[in-house]
Amino acid sequence: MPLHMIKLCVGVETVDEIVRWIDEDLGRKRRLGLPAEDTHVTRMMPRRIAELLDGGSLYWVVKGQVQCRQRLLDLRAVTGADGIERCEIVFDPEVILTEWQPKRPFQGWRYLEPKDAPRDLAAIGGAGDDLPSALKAELAELGLL
Repeated sequence: MPLHMIKLCVGVETVDEIVRWIDEDLGRKRRLGLPAEDTHVTRMMPRRIAELLDGGSLYWVVKGQVQCRQRLLDLRAVTGADGIERCEIVFDPEVILTEWQPKRPFQGWRYLEPKDAPRDLAAIGGAGDDLPSALKAELAELGLL
């Protein structure tokens, strides 16, 4: 059974910004002749790698709400220029919209059991564009979404 991760997407206001950033980053990597992989480096390497790579995803918290996820493709140990070992997360670049689920701030990442993960909007018949992002955020802040 897959295991998931959850992480704050700091400095991002909307899921559209995440998608735009991924597209720009992949384009930059292609122009530089680098592997066109969607990656993110975080400090701690998970211990439960096999479970995460068995169909797991990273769920992104945007503005206090889990709003989307990306499938995990690989987890690699990398060493930074400062000599500190970190974890490079490799994602499928497709961003999958999920039900919004409130999440308080936390540092780093956490494991997320499948039973606790929000459902994909497509799986429940939602297109994700039924309400403007600003309205969704306001409703979520009021506890109505």
